[in-house]
Amino acid sequence: MKAVIQRVTQASVTISGVKISEIQSGLLLLIGIEDADNQEDIQWLSSKIVNLRIFGDENGVMNRSVKECDGDIIIVSQFTLHAATKKGNRPSYLKASKPEIAIPLYQNFVHQVEKDLGKQVQTGEFGADMKVALLNDGPVTIVIDTKNKT
Repeated sequence: MKAVIQRVTQASVTISGVKISEIQSGLLLLIGIEDADNQEDIQWLSSKIVNLRIFGDENGVMNRSVKECDGDIIIVSQFTLHAATKKGNRPSYLKASKPEIAIPLYQNFVHQVEKDLGKQVQTGEFGADMKVALLNDGPVTIVIDTKNKT
């Protein structure tokens, strides 16, 4: 799994002109799933994200997690995170899982984050043409790939 983690002061997802999800302070997660991903990747990535110390403490030092800050999370599936760009100018998405594999993994990831965070998270809609709006805070943007845990 690949994740782009963005610390935000606000974020939302709109589909066909209708806002379906919105948060204030917290994290916007863009998640890419490949066939090799499994429950171990889901648990590891969820724990890493929920406990990642990227929010300021009383001294302004990034020393608090989204969980410690009682922040919110929006999770958006994004197959384009697995784009292969070595050949030519048209990206290949062969590593990205097909919906029949990706949807259950995405849903499991959402449930795992909710469990680790201790509250409901917001989501996009898998496969939809989404308009994602965010106000990046910092900016703080971190990329994590479960295939590079060490």
